[in-house]
This record gives sequence, structure tokens and C-alpha cells, in this order.
Amino acid sequence: MTMTRRSTLAGVAAVTGLALAAGAAHAEPHPRIRAAIRALEDAKNDLEHAAHDFGGHRVEAIRAINAAIEQLHEALRFDR
Repeated sequence: MTMTRRSTLAGVAAVTGLALAAGAAHAEPHPRIRAAIRALEDAKNDLEHAAHDFGGHRVEAIRAINAAIEQLHEALRFDR
């Protein structure tokens, strides 16, 4: 029984290792840039739905966020 359990655990470990290696080979390129885009989109959404205008800075902040998102998308397109 112990030998079978060890064999099973070894098999599971081997398959898990192969799956992790395959996942790493197909990892999303530039995960931090993509995370930055998501964070900027979240901030933009917060600003767009805010109850006030942040002392008149909301509109300009949204413009700056849009420009930053576009530049990050351009950077990702350039890398292809």
C-alpha cells in the first residue's frame, strides 16, 4: 500500500511539474505592464464615477490616464 501511495504521489508531482513548466513557457508577456493598464483603468473608472471633481483635476487626470493607457498599449504592440 505504501509503495502504491508513493508511486501515485510521485506521478502527481511529475504531472504538476510538467504543467507548471508548460504554463511558464506560455506565460503572458509583460505581466506588469498589463497589470498597470488594469490599475489605470480601475482608477479611471473611479474618477468617472466619483461624486466630486477633485478640485477641478478629474478631467485632466482622466485625459492623462487615457494617454498612459494608450502608450502602454503601443509599447505592447511594439514588442510583437
